[in-house]
Amino acid sequence: MKDDLHNYIRPGIIHFMAYPFASSGDGPIAESVERIVNDDFFEAIEITRINGAKERAAVKKLIDTAGMTVGFGAQPYILKQGLNLSDFDEEKRLQTVEVLKGAVDQAYEMGAKKFGFLSGPKPKDKRDTDRALERLAQSIIEIGRYAKSKGDILLSLETFDDSTEKFALIGTNRLGVELAREVRKAIPDFGLMVDLSHLPMQGETVREAMTVTAEYLNHAHIGTCVISDPDDPAYGDKHPYFSHPKSECHVPEVREFLAGLFDIGYLREDAPERNIVSFEVQPLGDEKVDGVIADAKRVLREAWRLL
Repeated sequence: MKDDLHNYIRPGIIHFMAYPFASSGDGPIAESVERIVNDDFFEAIEITRINGAKERAAVKKLIDTAGMTVGFGAQPYILKQGLNLSDFDEEKRLQTVEVLKGAVDQAYEMGAKKFGFLSGPKPKDKRDTDRALERLAQSIIEIGRYAKSKGDILLSLETFDDSTEKFALIGTNRLGVELAREVRKAIPDFGLMVDLSHLPMQGETVREAMTVTAEYLNHAHIGTCVISDPDDPAYGDKHPYFSHPKSECHVPEVREFLAGLFDIGYLREDAPERNIVSFEVQPLGDEKVDGVIADAKRVLREAWRLL
């Protein structure tokens, strides 16, 4: 394609991955958000919990002033606290639902349009999978109804891996669709978030993932992973820079992912509103965040050029 990619995509970035300290909700979050909002390549930013009221107000002012679209990621709530929306202990399940309702409140406070999260771990016994899915659907419906009572935020469940690092219940996109089909009976606009970096861990091609999620995909992330060397510090769901020597995804894979998003209509020329595609990359060790982000932008531009 020869047109500017911004004519079709609202490029975004997951702030709390680019600045991993922010997933705790503490630290100089506003200062790091300012670095992103000042880069006009990005039109969307995905944030997570910000514990201090003053820091939240400062971040919101920065984002509003820059005119950026906001998404809210509740993944750190689940991953950092070991929460499980399909917990067989009813009291723990309800506690997790309440935590996510609190995250919804903060998402609305920050002006977020989308609310992303994940399932929690798969059960140790495969025979418990159906039961876990039922409880997960119940939890999502409870959170979704709460969210709808407050406004029109869109819920998006991110599919992860079920056998590499996160061992998530929703570790395949096909299983995610089964869940979404059930949840949509109560929450019609509920959808799935597909991340390019998870596909190698899920054992799925872009075509397979796009085909199965076509009617349910409502958000997209692009990143990469390392799965060839378990001893590499970047192994698993670490979202390293695209040009990592053991990276599974680079220009060809990003190009294929973008093409898949066009094929299913998530991206299209006549869209009334451009959809978001966000980078999920993070610096590891002594890597510098600006270099990691610059690498991601170069890869996206080249993938776009080759479409």
